[in-house]
Amino acid sequence: MTIRLAVAFALLLTAAYATAQDYPTRPVTIVVPNPPGGMNQIHAQPLSAVLEKLTGQPAPVVNRPGATGALGTAFVVGQQPADGYHILVTTPNLFLVIEKDKLYGVKSPFSLDQVQLLALLSADPLIMVVHPSMPVTNVKQLVALAKSRPNEIVFSSSGLYGILHTPVAMFLHAAGLTMRHLPTTGGGPAITQALGGHAQLTTGGPAAVYSYVRSGKLRAIASWGVKPHPAFADTPTLTSLGYKDVEAYLWVGLFTRAGVPQPTLIRMRELIGKAATDALFRQALENVHVVPDYRDEPEFRKFFDADYKRLAAAIKNIGKL
Repeated sequence: MTIRLAVAFALLLTAAYATAQDYPTRPVTIVVPNPPGGMNQIHAQPLSAVLEKLTGQPAPVVNRPGATGALGTAFVVGQQPADGYHILVTTPNLFLVIEKDKLYGVKSPFSLDQVQLLALLSADPLIMVVHPSMPVTNVKQLVALAKSRPNEIVFSSSGLYGILHTPVAMFLHAAGLTMRHLPTTGGGPAITQALGGHAQLTTGGPAAVYSYVRSGKLRAIASWGVKPHPAFADTPTLTSLGYKDVEAYLWVGLFTRAGVPQPTLIRMRELIGKAATDALFRQALENVHVVPDYRDEPEFRKFFDADYKRLAAAIKNIGKL
């Protein structure tokens, strides 16, 4: 009887793997939990094109914005079957919204145990920029000015506790500074406030700030990476300036609902690996100064956990606002 069960199990496992190799047999929806535009869209569109080429199946990109990405995330990991036919493209906002909700005792619309990591696509460091009217060209001068004018300098962000607010708060805590926060509705509006002089400082991914820095409309003075970004090779990192544990990235990763059968999950990761290393996908990112940085689930998990730990600590330091 034991031998029969073992044989039956082996046959079922073989059938499952055979079925997984046929994945996908219908369209795979790529969900962006934000309005059109921005970093998630930059990655989702070429990913869609390459997956369609690899699989012969449509891979439509669907935008489901709301609540700093929480609604679109909850749609994928809480409302769709665990079958691998919905892929979420998102940033650290995935866990920042959970940490924010913890501060206020609010139940988040999803939990991390509902989330299956698939792969990292890129991990560009955030870039600190100031309006050219600011009489500073480096971090040392910024710190001196901010200390002489406590709570007078205004910095803009994409929203409270988001990926553009939390790193600045992390830096302010490390440097012992106070500034006024101007939250907006997204990364684009945050930069617009700085361009207009309504905020004197902001941050953004290299893709978002590159053209403004190059044209002189904004001035780059620091990076949150451990090494300089190629498009900002002369911009020092905060780490190199002696600030410890002040590291933050506007990374973009792929996720799905936890519970996808292992054979299907393996096939998904295989296809994503081929797509993320495809010349078309890489060129689409490089065209907007995003550095491709594909990492399969095990390596992505290490990066994800370390980033989560840093940013969760920063949110606790910010506290309730």
